[in-house]
Amino acid sequence: MARTRGTWNTKGMWFAGVALAAVLALTSYAVLNGDDEGADTPAKGGSSASASAAPSPSASYAPPDDWTEPSQWAALPRGERTDERGSQVGFPKSTEGAVAMMVAANTTAVEGEKSNVDEQLRIYHSYIGKADQSSENAKAIELNAIDSDKAFAKQMSVEAGQPLPPGAYVRSAVVGYKVIKKSDTEVSVWLLSRAVQKAGEMTKESGSYTRTLAGAQWEGGDWKVTSVATERAQQAVQGQLQPEMAAPGDPEFNTSGWTAIREAS
Repeated sequence: MARTRGTWNTKGMWFAGVALAAVLALTSYAVLNGDDEGADTPAKGGSSASASAAPSPSASYAPPDDWTEPSQWAALPRGERTDERGSQVGFPKSTEGAVAMMVAANTTAVEGEKSNVDEQLRIYHSYIGKADQSSENAKAIELNAIDSDKAFAKQMSVEAGQPLPPGAYVRSAVVGYKVIKKSDTEVSVWLLSRAVQKAGEMTKESGSYTRTLAGAQWEGGDWKVTSVATERAQQAVQGQLQPEMAAPGDPEFNTSGWTAIREAS
């Protein structure tokens, strides 16, 4: 797994943007990059827009003059149920269903009493294929997440294991994707995510973008992220230019071939 230098200089921002990649890193097949343009680069439509906000203008919102409408949009399907860990599962057997699962697997929120350990283990148990699951892998993920939580707690000036200060959070959400390969039983994509961090109610939110490579296979009646599919995705993009990271609303978002995501009804 690789990342660029400069933007992801705190444990909080790092683990927010790479929830899925952190799990895939056990097999070294995740490809992740941070944005070198700076952690406070805002999305189109406002300063430091929340990662949970829709990337397109709403009916009550006037887009800025330099807004470039994304040329490709997708309303991805929801999972048909929620599992015991609170994750959406049961996605349809389609390309959009596979992408929706990978988007769900890379959407996280660490705030209040919810820790990075909680999020990483939730993703691991809900979205990773059986062949990649083992007690050793689960323990490694937990230990890495514990280290991240300790570092982030120190950054937020609270004791490790204590709730974050009111208004503090680290969140990550996928704002676009680009399909690499697809079939009835395997789909691979680039995921474009925006991660944001806030140290408290009165502090400014900061954020940046990550680009993650992942592959999913149809397994046991649902889509699962697997190292085998992700390795094949990595092989498929060898020698190719990686899609440029750009906010929805930027012209580069379209020229890089990203599909923007609408909230499913």
